[in-house]
Amino acid sequence: MQISAYTLKRAWHQVAVSSDVLDDAMLPPTGTSPDQYEQHVGEPHGRLFLVLEDDGTVRGHIGPYREVFVTQDLDQVLYFAAEDAVRKLAEHIAARSPGSGPVANLVSGQAELLDRINPAWGSRFRNGGMAGVQPPTACGRDPLERLAWIADSWREQDPYTHLAFFRGESICAEQIALLHGADPAQIAAGTRLADLRSMDGGTFDYWDIVWETCCFGQAGDWAFLMYHETPGSGPDLEALARLGVTETVHLSATSAKAIYTFDYMRNGRRIDDDWGVLELIWYDRGRAPYFRGGQLDFLNQAIRRAELDHPELTSEFELYFHALEDALDLQLPRQDIQQGTVRAAQWARRNSS
Repeated sequence: MQISAYTLKRAWHQVAVSSDVLDDAMLPPTGTSPDQYEQHVGEPHGRLFLVLEDDGTVRGHIGPYREVFVTQDLDQVLYFAAEDAVRKLAEHIAARSPGSGPVANLVSGQAELLDRINPAWGSRFRNGGMAGVQPPTACGRDPLERLAWIADSWREQDPYTHLAFFRGESICAEQIALLHGADPAQIAAGTRLADLRSMDGGTFDYWDIVWETCCFGQAGDWAFLMYHETPGSGPDLEALARLGVTETVHLSATSAKAIYTFDYMRNGRRIDDDWGVLELIWYDRGRAPYFRGGQLDFLNQAIRRAELDHPELTSEFELYFHALEDALDLQLPRQDIQQGTVRAAQWARRNSS
């Protein structure tokens, strides 16, 4: 059945009358162009707006420039509409719930409301992906153990502004650090972060030697590199490929602007659904941050699993980092970094000047 404004409203009415959760008024506004978003929604972004095309394609927008799904499947449209409708209701209920409070109860509350409308929709929401996606297994471990421990301090660019990860065949963290401009003498000497701190009289504050250094190492399948800024523009993809790098993840924090970015490259191309470098400020608890059914849908699933497994985490950044470690196995050695035993070096150009 080709979707039109009439068929959509009729189908939504059928769902609403058979549910004690929905009513006809909760269908998201519809239009024929994303340019109509603010006119129909009444705010610049945040709520779902459905753009109906002549061929029956429906495009979901939560802002005039942010498309979150495209489908010609009526059930999918109804599901996304219900997901949007129960979000506000779950926020209202969670804010008045006893016990662990609104943050802990929000996502489980959305799932329970969707269960009451359609158990298959509740299951789909818990999976975090599209219909037919297998639910991920619960992690069953400390959510701050491998990577997410750094999320809170990293928002203030501590210990470094940039967290970069590299994966590939027989990659070497030392070679990656050298390629970025690390001092070869300090690399060869096995210099540690504690050694650089002692050079700075033990203070190692942001206005001194820290801006001229990097830390690096291996954790799991990934080599990592942490730094504030590099001497130049950094190595290109071909140079990294010659070292055997096939995947990179780059996270950056700009605390003064409250912008934190995620950039994932695989086999020389960015995995982003044509969104470009992604700003993490877009992540709201209980709402999948990436295009549904797209290249990053595996992160939507991991984030939903983190939300449901760890309602005790009140920071969205900790949840997001836990999802990254779960989906991509990213890790950072907490003890080595905190105790200063992680490998480190100054940038060669600055060290020689």
